[in-house]
Amino acid sequence: MTVPIYKQAMGAEFIRLQPELQDYFSLAPGSGTYGVGEGSFDVVGCRQSWLRPLLRLTAGEQAFFPEYGERVPFRIENHAHLDPFGRSSLTARREIFFPGSTRIFQDTTSVAANAGAEGPGAGPAAETAPAGSDSQARLVDYVGKYRRLVTDLNLSATPEGRLRGVSEASRLFLGPLRLPLPKALDAKAYAEQWWDAADGDRGRHHIQVKVIQPQIGLVLVYAGSFDYRLEPYPGGRSTPGFLPPYAAPHRWEQRS
Repeated sequence: MTVPIYKQAMGAEFIRLQPELQDYFSLAPGSGTYGVGEGSFDVVGCRQSWLRPLLRLTAGEQAFFPEYGERVPFRIENHAHLDPFGRSSLTARREIFFPGSTRIFQDTTSVAANAGAEGPGAGPAAETAPAGSDSQARLVDYVGKYRRLVTDLNLSATPEGRLRGVSEASRLFLGPLRLPLPKALDAKAYAEQWWDAADGDRGRHHIQVKVIQPQIGLVLVYAGSFDYRLEPYPGGRSTPGFLPPYAAPHRWEQRS
């Protein structure tokens, strides 16, 4: 049985998460379902007006965007699948409905290949982990529709059972070039997600993300709450490699 990638990465720490978060991060390839979240961001975007023209140049990557708003509705879809290289992956596609425009922000988190397994002729990474294994997988996050930016993703559970994630050690892929970003230029994303049972009649998921660059400061922020549900794929599709075409990137990247 394919183990959800967040459980692979966190090992025994996964059960320290709030039960609702364990359910949220338990999508696995071949389940025949995908996750849909709908809610509102209290704040979202770039607060620094001088930086927005630069972000406008990269908006087509579907990784960053120049707008900033408050009480902005959004929708997220989570799709668990095997990528074209056989890696267990989770693709998230977010639609952010700013007044007058809709921005798409997408990424794919994958179980990284074993050390030394990359490069031409490398076989697919293992997409499963033994259910009782204490070994923890390494996750990498490919950002944007061209997957030119990749970061390592480190996960932990807080004492309250929230999920905390930090993305770091970014690399850029420009054609055949793999360019690790030096610490002075790199930006880190700090994310926290939790369940608030007291929010509304049935409780809601909450998310807060900050992208911080050491020379610039806060580059991007989004924070809000949403309802979440699972939907079956049309036609009962349940093959592990299935990903709806609209959620797929324009190009896949095997290197990490």
